[in-house]
Amino acid sequence: MSVPHPITKTVFMTVLAVGLMAQSPPPPSLPAGLGTPTNEKDAAPALPPGLGAPAETRANHADGEPGFAAPFGLTGFIEARLGTRIVGDGTQKSLSIAETRLQLERDFFTPHAAFRFVGDFVLDGVENDLNLDLQRGRGFLDLREANAVAQPLSFLDVKAGRQILTWGVGDLVFINDLFPKDFRAFFIGRDDEYLKAPSDALRMSAFSDAANLDVVYTPRFNADRFIDGSRLSYFNRSLGDIAGRNAIIQAETPHTWFSDDEIAARVHRNVGGWELAAYGYHGFWKTPEGARASGRPFHPRLSVAGASLRGPLEGGIVTSEVGHYKSHDDVDGTDPLIRNGETRFLVGYEREIATELTAAGQYYVEILSDFSALKRNLGPGQAAPDRARHVLTLRATQLLFNQNLMLSAFNFWSPNEEDGHLRLRATYKLSDAWQVEGGGNLFYGRKENTFFGQLQDNTNLFVGVRRSF
Repeated sequence: MSVPHPITKTVFMTVLAVGLMAQSPPPPSLPAGLGTPTNEKDAAPALPPGLGAPAETRANHADGEPGFAAPFGLTGFIEARLGTRIVGDGTQKSLSIAETRLQLERDFFTPHAAFRFVGDFVLDGVENDLNLDLQRGRGFLDLREANAVAQPLSFLDVKAGRQILTWGVGDLVFINDLFPKDFRAFFIGRDDEYLKAPSDALRMSAFSDAANLDVVYTPRFNADRFIDGSRLSYFNRSLGDIAGRNAIIQAETPHTWFSDDEIAARVHRNVGGWELAAYGYHGFWKTPEGARASGRPFHPRLSVAGASLRGPLEGGIVTSEVGHYKSHDDVDGTDPLIRNGETRFLVGYEREIATELTAAGQYYVEILSDFSALKRNLGPGQAAPDRARHVLTLRATQLLFNQNLMLSAFNFWSPNEEDGHLRLRATYKLSDAWQVEGGGNLFYGRKENTFFGQLQDNTNLFVGVRRSF
C-alpha cells in the first residue's frame, strides 16, 4: 500500500478539520468588554480560581443560548494552520507549518482544591512524527497544563504540576523571565500563546500588606524549545555556514531530578500606581550556550538577579527592567566556548496614539561582563563579538470593526548587528466561536552569523482558522 505524500496528507486533514469545525452554526459574539481580565492587586486575593463558584464556559453566550458543547464539560478549540517559506532554503522543507490541532481543556473543583488539564492533540505535516516527547513538545500530544491549586492558608496559594509561568515587564523581550520558551513555535506562525512552553514545577505565592512573594521550584531543568535545525535553519559555527536538518543540534541537557533543578523568586508590590518587583533565579542557561571540548553543546549553570518597574506616564505606560547574568561555568569570562556573564537592560513606553491604535517601543541591550578577558582568550580565526548587542522594538496594533479585526506589526531591529525580524498579523473574529488569521515572519540582516540574520531563509507566510467550543 502506498504512503500518502506529507503535503497531500496535510491538505486532507486540514479540509477534514474545517469540515468538522463547520458542523455547528457559529453563535453570536459576546458584548464588548466581557471577559476582560483584571490587574493584580496588592491586597491578598480571593480564593484561587475554582475554589468558589465555577466560571461560565466558552459554550455559554450573552443571549443565554448554548452553542456547541463538547462532552464531559470539555472546552477548547480545533484549528488548522498552513504556512510556507518564501525564500529558498535547501536545508528545510518548503512548508514552514502544516498542522491540525485540537485543544481540550477541563477544570475540576472540590471544596479544597482545583484541578486543571489542557492538552493539544497535534497532527504535524512538517515533522510528520507521532512519537511523544512532552519535554520538547513533539509528537501527537503537547500537554500544556496538568496541575492542582490549593489554598492551605488564607495568605498562601500553592500550585503543583505542569503549568505556564511568566513574569517581567518586557514585550516579547525576556530578562528575568527564565521560564521555558518555544522559539520554534514563535518563528513558524503558531499562535502567540505557544511562545510560552510549560514548566513542571511547584509555585507558592504568599500575600501580605508589605509585599507579595512568588517562589517557583522546578525539580528537573526545563530547557527552551530552541532552534536546533530540525524545523528552522541556523548558523552553525562549526561548519561556518547555514545548517538545518543536515546538522541537528544534539545538546547535552541536564535531566536528573532534584539535582539538575531550578528555583526562581519574585517579590513585588504596588506603590502609588507603580508596580515594583525584584527577581532571583538559579539554574541553567535555557539554551545550550556552552560547548564541550568535543564540540557537543551543553547548558552551563546560571544565576540571575534583577528588578523591574511599570507605571503610568503622560497618558501611557512606561516599563523598565534589568538583570545581571552570572555564568558559573565561566565566571572570569576566559572560556570562548561558554557564554560570558552579562547585564541586560530594557526601557519601554506604550500609549494609545489614535482611536483604537496603540504604539509601543522598547530599547534593549545585552552587555558582556568580561569582554577584555574574552578577547584575550580567543583562538586562531575566532572573531570577537560586539561587547554590547542593542535591539530596538516597535509595536503597532490597530483594532477595527468593533474590535473584531486586529492588525498588528512588531519589529525587532539591532542597529549594531544590522539585522531584524518583522512580525505581521491580521486576526479577524467572525463570531464568538470562529476566528481566522494570516501573517508572516520576515527576517533580514547583512550577515548570516547574527541572531536574526541567520534566520533569513526561514522567512514565511501563514494562514489559520480556529473554531472554539
